[in-house]
Amino acid sequence: MLELFKALADPCRLRLTGVLLAGEFTVQELTRIMDMGQSRISRHLRILTEAGVLSVKRQGTWSYYRAGEDNTFFCAIRPSFERELELLPERARDLAKLATVLEERHRKSLEFFEGHARQWDSLTRTLLPVPEYQERLLGLIPQVSRLLEIGVGTGALLPALAGKAQRVIGVDHSPAMLEEARRRMLAEGQDGIELRLGEMTHLPLSDADTGCVVANMVLHHAANPLAVLQEMVRVLEPGGCVILADLARHEREVAREQLADQWLGFEDAELAAWFGAAGLEQVEIVRVAAQPGQEDVLLVRGRKQG
Repeated sequence: MLELFKALADPCRLRLTGVLLAGEFTVQELTRIMDMGQSRISRHLRILTEAGVLSVKRQGTWSYYRAGEDNTFFCAIRPSFERELELLPERARDLAKLATVLEERHRKSLEFFEGHARQWDSLTRTLLPVPEYQERLLGLIPQVSRLLEIGVGTGALLPALAGKAQRVIGVDHSPAMLEEARRRMLAEGQDGIELRLGEMTHLPLSDADTGCVVANMVLHHAANPLAVLQEMVRVLEPGGCVILADLARHEREVAREQLADQWLGFEDAELAAWFGAAGLEQVEIVRVAAQPGQEDVLLVRGRKQG
């Protein structure tokens, strides 16, 4: 307890903790949000990490800091602590700068997908090969009247999803990707599939509007994965499920540089924690093992609390 109070007894560290309770950020991003030098930020981060207030996640050459769970006393007082943070005079400014950083992540991602829609399928197969997992993914999806796929890309999975629902809605934030998906649907004569332009964190659906949400190789592009999962849960009807396929943790830095990946895959426990925090229960995770030269894939299913 004494170590915790010492770590928090600094105005800059209070602000820094408040920022990292709202998301995961690199040192470089935190210097912009806090408007401080890197050495000063690094020193504050070290003190807070040693006290268990923060934890650090290594992703290739990058390190992401976030709120930690090693200090049980901090976890116990966290709800009251977060309420008091709103009284800090710099709080509104810090949140505004935080939003700017997240928007920049999103803008860079959108620009990349707009410029690479035509080559997307070949790029992913070449730069980040994975084992064949589609049949196992489809096996997790129940029959529903209305199904949503987010981040449809070029629409490769949509024809298979059409057999799982009376109506399928596909959402993507890239007009160029949606145009490729429309071409595919026309070529294959697919009916009952509606394509919509929208963001993962602001889905163009009403509350409790679908029985199942599918996210295939999408979450590692999200600036804030937990916010995306929470938005999925919003549009799910009670008892509905989220089905996710994504990369297991890997070290291919090329994915960030050439495929606009925000995250180099995920850990099983990390995804399970996010699913739970978003309001999903009965969470199941299956790992599809990779062949040499490939990366493992995680298949995750969770059900919305009724």
